[in-house]
Amino acid sequence: MASQLHIVIDARRIRDFGIGTYIRNLIRALAALDQSNRYTLVAAEDDAGALPELPSNFRHAKYSRNDLATFDHLAFPIYLRGLSPDLVHIPLNRVPLLMMRPYVVTIHDMANLFYEEGRSGFRMQLRRFRFRRGLERATRVIAVSDSTRRDVESFLGESSSRIRRVYNAPDPDFLAHGADAETEEQRLILERYQIQYPYLLYAGNIRRHKNIPRLVEAFAVVRDQLKTHEHYKDLRLVIIGDTISLFPSVRQAVIKSRAEHAVRFLGFVPAETLRCFYQHAAAFVFPSRYEGFGLPPIEAMACGTPVVTSNVSSLPEVVGDAAELVNPENVFDIARGIKEVLLNEQRRADLILRGREQAARYSWERTARQVLQIYREAAAE
Repeated sequence: MASQLHIVIDARRIRDFGIGTYIRNLIRALAALDQSNRYTLVAAEDDAGALPELPSNFRHAKYSRNDLATFDHLAFPIYLRGLSPDLVHIPLNRVPLLMMRPYVVTIHDMANLFYEEGRSGFRMQLRRFRFRRGLERATRVIAVSDSTRRDVESFLGESSSRIRRVYNAPDPDFLAHGADAETEEQRLILERYQIQYPYLLYAGNIRRHKNIPRLVEAFAVVRDQLKTHEHYKDLRLVIIGDTISLFPSVRQAVIKSRAEHAVRFLGFVPAETLRCFYQHAAAFVFPSRYEGFGLPPIEAMACGTPVVTSNVSSLPEVVGDAAELVNPENVFDIARGIKEVLLNEQRRADLILRGREQAARYSWERTARQVLQIYREAAAE
């Protein structure tokens, strides 16, 4: 019988929009799968409520410093040594420079390196150094798609058996409730947000590579072309994620497109509210220029919503033939894809059916089994 391992998971970002979904669902799936190894989840005291109810072989260790603090490069490794782990899992590549080994790191994407977003040359060099060091010293690297694995290998200049592809999966709640009829709670949510019109939905953060200005422009084209349509004449665009005030290029796109009255920015919303918005959207539009995996399109598919997304990066790999693929660099092709999904009833029904099937192919149980095997291999080395 294999000896028991003590595995420490850095769960400090458990409340984040994307990485938090990964941390929460991986922990839940490991808890259901593994009753023999011992797990310590490192997070701030206030994050205890975000952790799911767990069996006795899981415990919460309190650590208040976040992974952006400079002193964390020293403080976190010292703290980890005090826990005496056999293995540490860092769920995104913010690996402290003095990180103890062995450790496993998950790479969700490399957008921070590909899209500099105004960073100075020195800061980008520092970021690249830290990123490379975190990868090179890791016992195993988990890439969330084949596309991301290729990005990692290209960055390191080597193919390596240390790099393993393990897909993400949608939150099980999306799969469990995706086919539900509208509930009273959902009606109240829509009333609270005053949703009384058909809408396109985008959910995610609003970073440069997410391509939101082009999404706004494409929406304006579609809205103008459908202004006399019986059902879509009052079509709106709802964007769930970061606040618009932080992104002047998005604000300028809205003003330039004369769509101020038709575009709504809601910030981050609770999971139940997000699920409600997915289910009632006319279409989910995700024209990102780069994704490591692209979880929101799969979540939308699980909720029975047709998806329009980009034909680049990991997205074709992840969505398969279950989405309308468009060129994210071309506003008019994005608009074409949106109109196809809205107006072609046969295509729409086909995408809804295929979307549910595609979403069901991803499983946190399968993900956890693969991650657990990686833990065993890494600890054995």
